[in-house]
Amino acid sequence: MKTKPLDPMNNISQPLSSPAPLTKSSGIKIHQTDEAIGFIPLPDNSGKPITVIGNDAIRNSFDDTCLQQIVNSRMSPGVTEVILNPDGHAGYGAPIGCVMVSPTHIYPGPVGVDIKCSMSLLQTDIPEEAVADKSVRRALIDAITERTPTGAGRGTRSVKKGRKFTKELGIQVVTEGASPAVCEALGIPVEWAERCEDSAHLGHDGTAESLRKRLDFILETKRVKNFGDKIGQLGSYGGGNHFGECEITRILDLPSAKETAEVFGLKDGHVSFLSHCGSRGFGNILACAQFKDLETMFNKWGIPYPAGDKKLVYAPLGTPEANAYLDDMALGANFATVNHLLINALVLEAFQEVLPGTTGKLVYFISHNIAREEIVEGRKAWVHRKGATRAVPGGHFSLAGTPFAETGHPILLPGNPRDGSVVMVAQGGAERTAWSVNHGAGRQMGRKHAAQTLDQAAVDAEFDSADILYNSRKYPIDESPDAYKNFADVLNSVEAAGLAKTVAKLEARFVIKDSAEADD
Repeated sequence: MKTKPLDPMNNISQPLSSPAPLTKSSGIKIHQTDEAIGFIPLPDNSGKPITVIGNDAIRNSFDDTCLQQIVNSRMSPGVTEVILNPDGHAGYGAPIGCVMVSPTHIYPGPVGVDIKCSMSLLQTDIPEEAVADKSVRRALIDAITERTPTGAGRGTRSVKKGRKFTKELGIQVVTEGASPAVCEALGIPVEWAERCEDSAHLGHDGTAESLRKRLDFILETKRVKNFGDKIGQLGSYGGGNHFGECEITRILDLPSAKETAEVFGLKDGHVSFLSHCGSRGFGNILACAQFKDLETMFNKWGIPYPAGDKKLVYAPLGTPEANAYLDDMALGANFATVNHLLINALVLEAFQEVLPGTTGKLVYFISHNIAREEIVEGRKAWVHRKGATRAVPGGHFSLAGTPFAETGHPILLPGNPRDGSVVMVAQGGAERTAWSVNHGAGRQMGRKHAAQTLDQAAVDAEFDSADILYNSRKYPIDESPDAYKNFADVLNSVEAAGLAKTVAKLEARFVIKDSAEADD
C-alpha cells in the first residue's frame, strides 16, 4: 500500500486510501494505515491516537476487553502515548502487550505484579549433535531441575544443588543488583553484567542509599514478612508461563544476520538456553502492597479511578507515593536481574556436569515488565512496558558504550516450543512505538478455556512427534502452543511494521516448566 511520509504530529504513516476500519462490538475502531500498522482515535480526537501493531489476523485477535483497556490507559492522567502490540490481550487495568508513556505520572498496572519479568539467553559451545540422544537430554533436565526449582513458592532449599543464601546477601542482592560483589558471591561471571539491559536499579533519587532505607522500612513494618524465604527463591523459575528451554540456534543465512549474530555471540547449530521468569514472590508482594497503598490514597482523597478501574491507580512523579513505588520497583527489579543471572549460571553448571568441558556466555538479559525513564520524542518520560520489550537499533545514543552500540541490542522473542522462538534486532521503525516491540506470542485462550478446549493427549503427542522433551509427565495443557496466538502472524506483524528483523531462530529440544500458577 502506498503511504504518505511519516506525520511528525502523529508519528503514524497515513494511507492514500484507507480500508474500512475494523470495528469491535465495543464500538472501538481500529483504522488501518499500512499492512501491519493502525491506530485508534481518541474520543473527540483529543490527542495522539493509540498506535496498533498487527496484520489482519492480529487485529481481529484483539477482544473488546483488551481494546477497552487500551483506550482507558490512553485516557488516564498524564499519559501522552500508548501502543498496542500484536501480542496484546486483556490484563489488569492495562492490556498485557502494551506500552504506556507518561512524563508526569507513574503507573504500577502497566508494570504488573511480576516486576521485571524478563527473558535471557545463554549460548553454549555444544554442537546440536551432542543433545540428539534423548538420554542426554533427560540427564540435562535432571541436572537443571536439581539446581533450579520450578513452581510457585518453591525455593532453592527444595533442590539438592541450588545455592544457599543469608539474609545479608539477600539485602545486598535487592539493593545492589548484579554488582561485582553479588556476582562473585553467587558464582555468576562478573562480565555477564555487561550483557544486561540494566544490571542494577537505583532508588527514586538515583542512589542505592534510598533503596537501603526503603528496605529497612519494608522489613521493620513486615511488609515482607518472610524475607528469608523469598530470597531463597533466587535461582528458580515460577509457574505458569515461566520456563527454561533448551534450543538449537539457527542463524539466518544473510550477511547482515551473520554479522549481527557474531556481535551477539550466537553460534549457529549449537545449543543455547532461553529463560523466562521474574522477581518471584518478593516482587509480587511489593507490587501487590503498592496497589493497596495507592487505592487507600485514592479512597482517602476521593480521587476517581481512571475509567473506574482500580488497577489504573497512579502517583504523580515527585510525590512520596511515586517515590515509594519507584523504590519498590527497583528492589524487585534487582531481585529479578540476579535471579536470571543465577539461573543461567546454574544451567551452565548443569550442562558442565552432563557434558564436561562445556563453555557458555550470556547473550542478553532484557525485561518486559518494567517502567524506565527514557527520552521519547525529545523529552524525558517514563516508558511503561507491560508485556513489551525495549527495541533500540544501532546508532541510538542510549547504546553508546555497550557491546551493541553499532548493531542494536538483542531482542529475545519467545513463541512456543512447537513453532520456535527468535532473536531479533530493532529497526528505525521502532521509533513509532517508543522503541518497543511485543514480548512474545500473547495468549489467545484463558487458562480455563484452554484446559476445557484442548486435548491433552494430542498436545503430548505433538511434542513427542517433534522430539521435544519436557520435565513433567504431561505438558501443562493451559500452556500448550495453541493457547497462544499464531507466532507466524505475530512475527510477520513486527517485521512488516519495520520494528525489528530476525537474526536467528531458536528450535526447542526440551522444556522445563511447572503447571503451577505464575507469579504474574
